[in-house]
Amino acid sequence: MGIIVMLLVGAIAGWLAGQIIKGYGFGLVGNIVVGIVGAFIAGLILPRIGFGMGGGFLAAIIHATIGAVILLFLLRLVKSA
Repeated sequence: MGIIVMLLVGAIAGWLAGQIIKGYGFGLVGNIVVGIVGAFIAGLILPRIGFGMGGGFLAAIIHATIGAVILLFLLRLVKSA
């Protein structure tokens, strides 16, 4: 059950990040990967700057979306350079 929830959170977060950073949609599988990698990035960065959230499904989506937006922003910088 945990894998399904992780994939669902990744897909939603990747899709939301693609909507926030216009022009970056990677399809379903790509969005899941972006969301999962974004959650990992957010898990490393956000606690270090003092931004913590409670648990739960919605908090996980927000957390992963923030990380995915950071990831897409970095990808856009690298791609344009």
